[in-house]
Amino acid sequence: MPQVTEQDFFGGAIRGVVPQGWIDGSDLREIPDHQELFLSPNTLSNYIIEINQRVSQQDALTTFTTFSHQHLTLTAGSGTAASASTETVDQAAALHHLNDLCDEGDVMQIVVPPTRVEPTRLGASAPPGSSVSAYRGVVQFLSTSRRRGGRVHAPANGATESVTDAAVAGAGLDGTSGAPPVSKVTCHYLMVRLEAQETDLLAFFNVPHEEFDKNGDARGLSREEAVAEETVGALAGQLEIRDWDLFV
Repeated sequence: MPQVTEQDFFGGAIRGVVPQGWIDGSDLREIPDHQELFLSPNTLSNYIIEINQRVSQQDALTTFTTFSHQHLTLTAGSGTAASASTETVDQAAALHHLNDLCDEGDVMQIVVPPTRVEPTRLGASAPPGSSVSAYRGVVQFLSTSRRRGGRVHAPANGATESVTDAAVAGAGLDGTSGAPPVSKVTCHYLMVRLEAQETDLLAFFNVPHEEFDKNGDARGLSREEAVAEETVGALAGQLEIRDWDLFV
């Protein structure tokens, strides 16, 4: 079975887990201050921890109307900002952040809808009066555009770009002869909402299908998906914020 190891993020302000033996992306390239990047030493998969501004209820629900039809569990409690439940708004926020990873023409498909989980360590360490909620799920990104492979490289001009935008890339050929190739990336994710800190903390584990599809390696893809599922599940239980001033 895949194994994870504890890891400090953002200078030790946050502690979580990464798959054993994975490479710290900051050793290879400049990473934006709000992100942490880890790379598989054997595949094109990557793992990103990201601090974002808490998405507003209005923006979240606007995105929600686009995707709620994809899964029956997302339709219950949906509606206007006045009638939407807290859980619906949180689910919508997760889908909003994920949709932000898409380029024009990309399609996001919900595999496992945002499902509430209990961040045990995080809840125990939260300052008095803080509201903490967490959701995990799986989506798949489909694209016919020409994009870079899942391995993230530094821009040629030395500028810093969003790691997340680059990391969801990866080409897995699909379809019939003459049809444009379809890039497939499975994204296992965890979103933690920190209301008092006006922050959404996200973790994305991206599995590009390219190398597995080219080699006809369905078992390899299944194993990689298992690593992603285990890592995100472990993070949900072991994520801990040690310095809440990080969000000030």
